[in-house]
Parts: sequence; structure tokens; C-alpha cells
Amino acid sequence: MSDARARRDAERPRRVFLTGASSGIGTALARRYAQEGAQIGLLGRRRDALEALAAELPCQTWLYTADVADAVAMHAAGLAFIEHFGVPDLVIASAGVSAGTLTEFEEDARVFERIFQTNVLGMVHTFQPFIEPLRSCGRGTLVGIASVAGIRGLPGAGAYSASKAAARTYLESLRVELHGSGVRVVTLSPGYIDTPMTQVNTYPMPFLMPADKAAERMAALIDKGARHAVVPWQMGLVARVLGVLPRCVYDRLFARAGRKPRQLPL
Repeated sequence: MSDARARRDAERPRRVFLTGASSGIGTALARRYAQEGAQIGLLGRRRDALEALAAELPCQTWLYTADVADAVAMHAAGLAFIEHFGVPDLVIASAGVSAGTLTEFEEDARVFERIFQTNVLGMVHTFQPFIEPLRSCGRGTLVGIASVAGIRGLPGAGAYSASKAAARTYLESLRVELHGSGVRVVTLSPGYIDTPMTQVNTYPMPFLMPADKAAERMAALIDKGARHAVVPWQMGLVARVLGVLPRCVYDRLFARAGRKPRQLPL
């Protein structure tokens, strides 16, 4: 990138495209980037929630009502953002769903499918329309929200744990594919963040973090150039321990762990 172009980019507002903006971490991140005056594309399934959020943000916003599982709608939203604001500086795939699942119930297969469509394919659909424009510009950052739950398989959360493990691996592949292009890929793995997703949990949640503080920390990690980070940092230590526990020890410890309630339909 030329010095003149770099100066122009530094002078204009940051362009941010954000999915999952209608609740949870997505909403908190939207508020965080609005504080710096970014131009933000807010995408979610609930138009009323997006409009309420946009009304409180002190920045330029553009709303996209779409399901990240819909590849056609996501491609159209990406192109519309580029046409309206230009090529983004930051694309954050924050949309995600979670529910307790048990494989022995036939009806849970539909929940498994929905969770994978949102948490894995939704991330692919979010990034796809932006990769070539970002590569052509030689800059930009793609951020995927994974989870500490993707480190080991959690009982009663087979779909969610597996989807987040897949998301972590996908993001790593994408980071390697884009190496040297100027486009960064960041994997953020939250622990327990106080959002509607975790508020249904009936078991202890260590190091529970308010969503606004999590968003502030995530933004700092993105700007710092992290490749992968856990928020809060204490859960990063827990994740390291879980990752090296022998299977026989892990099985005994977590066989009776608290489980998220089954939720049908999703």
C-alpha cells in the first residue's frame, strides 16, 4: 500500500461489517466500534432489534436483515455493504447459536444441523463476498468468533462444541490461505460472556465477563494483531489445561458436568 493511500485510510472512519448484531457479543461489539465513529454494517435476523440498536449508535450504520445460513442473502449483503461504504477494514463473524443436544433423540438432529449451518457455514458465508476485494486492496481483517467450548467436547453440547471446533480449524485454514496477502484472520474464543446465550445456563460459569468488557478486550486484541486469543484471559489458562488432560481423566471429570438445557426448535 502506498504512503498516500495509507494516509487516506487513516483519516477516514473505519468500515466494519458485523453479523450477529441483534444480540449478545455482536451488539456489544457494535457499540464498541460506534464509540470510535466507525461506519458499521449491522446484520442480524431480527429487524426490530437492529433498528433499536442503530437508533442508539452515534455513527453511520446500514442494516441487513438476513440469516447467515443463507449463502445467497449473505453474498448480496456483502456486495451491498461494499457499494454503500466501500471495502471494509474489518469483518466480524459474530453470529452464533447454542442449545443443549443429545444424539439419542431423533429430533435433535435438526438442532445439530441448524447449529452447524449458523456457526460454521454462516462464518464461511460472511467472509466469502469480501475475500477477493480485501485481497485486491492488500489489507483488512477477518474475525471469527469461536469458543473455548471448541477445545474439548462438552457433555450435552455435542453440536455446539463440534461446531466451534470446526470454526477454529476453518479459521486456521483461512489464515494460512491468506498469509502474505495483507489480509489478517483473527480467531477469538470467548469463555463465559454474560449474554442471552449463557443466561439460560443453570450451572456455575467461572470468570463470567460482562459483554461490554469482553467487546473492549476483543477490539484491543484485534488491533494488537492477535492470531488467536481467549477472552477472558483466565479461561485461556483453563483451555490450556483442558487441552492437555488425558482422555481418561477428562472423561471422569466431565461425565457429570453441568449441561445446557435442550432447546427445540432452534
